[in-house]
Amino acid sequence: MSQESPSGSAGAEKSFEEKVTEVIEMVRPALQGHGGDVQLVGVNDDKTVQVRLQGACQGCPGAAMTMKMGIERILKEKVPEVKEVVAVA
Repeated sequence: MSQESPSGSAGAEKSFEEKVTEVIEMVRPALQGHGGDVQLVGVNDDKTVQVRLQGACQGCPGAAMTMKMGIERILKEKVPEVKEVVAVA
């Protein structure tokens, strides 16, 4: 009785980008609760994560703090290989 998954990834490691995406989806509701949002733009080979702050987060004076003390801290905790999180326009 073997169970095959369509992608063949039954026990495979998730990619770096998949792990990052999962964590971004975890933090989004907190930002959305304050009228903001975050979008994953991409990940670089050096493990830098690029995100775009949206809604109330865009241009907010606390956005830099949200980025470093919130999103980056949680990402590094859940995905230790993350080097840095940077906001892009």
